[in-house]
Amino acid sequence: MLKGSFTALITPFKGGEVDKKSYESFVQWQIEQGVHGLVPSGTTGESPTLSHEEHNYVIDLCVKIAAGRVKVIAGTGSNSTSEAIMMTSHAEKVGADGALIATPYYNKPNQEGLFQHFKAIHDATNIPIILYNVPGRSIVDLEDDTILRLAELPKIAGLKDATGDLTRPASLIRRGIKDDFVQLSGEDDTAVEFNELGGQGCISVTSNVAPKLCAQMHEACFAGGYKKAFEIQNQLMPVHDVMFCETSPQPVKYAASLMDICSAEMRLPLIEPSDENKVKIQEALQGAGLV
Repeated sequence: MLKGSFTALITPFKGGEVDKKSYESFVQWQIEQGVHGLVPSGTTGESPTLSHEEHNYVIDLCVKIAAGRVKVIAGTGSNSTSEAIMMTSHAEKVGADGALIATPYYNKPNQEGLFQHFKAIHDATNIPIILYNVPGRSIVDLEDDTILRLAELPKIAGLKDATGDLTRPASLIRRGIKDDFVQLSGEDDTAVEFNELGGQGCISVTSNVAPKLCAQMHEACFAGGYKKAFEIQNQLMPVHDVMFCETSPQPVKYAASLMDICSAEMRLPLIEPSDENKVKIQEALQGAGLV
């Protein structure tokens, strides 16, 4: 099962190119810290500004470094169905354990269009698919009726929900979602509550800089130790908050630079955080004992 703490990996850059050396050491460190899974080439990995070749290259690297030690869910979403099929097919070919596919952005499909988009990818590939509902970025909201309908397709394995709607996990369970359908939070600051209500983990931005704590938090949830889980969540809450003080992944990329993971280099139109927010990011990391 695709369950636990999955890191939505940043993509290190150096001189405008993917920094292979930093990425390799970063992925290895993530695994050593105890993460349950990795998500390369997603939004946090600046996928909108990766070329197709770079997008596939980053997934290839992650799968090779992971070498089966943890699950790899490759980000393969697009607002073009044919492009999403192409990238999902590549992820399948190189051995990813699943594909995270965001709802199409900008073209704003209706619910039937969303269903047909995901169904087309499902029918053209043979890899578990995690639906990614993120209306804050894509404008469209994948409704419960559509999720339930998609879940009837055998390779639709789960949902990453970044709405912050804590009623969703229990609602889908109550409405008869299949037992092996995995519900992952896309919001670090409510991940424990999400698990309490029927979720099975989180695809996390904070886990880029606090992988061990994030993994321990979810393990505590699964063991029924919600007191410990909330203690870890409270320790990390200032970090969760500051990770979105500006458009993600600007804050987490800068935070990673403070921890000597990689440079803070971004690709336009994203830029480094303001000096004021850089101070806030450093203070949050210090407060959580991360630097």
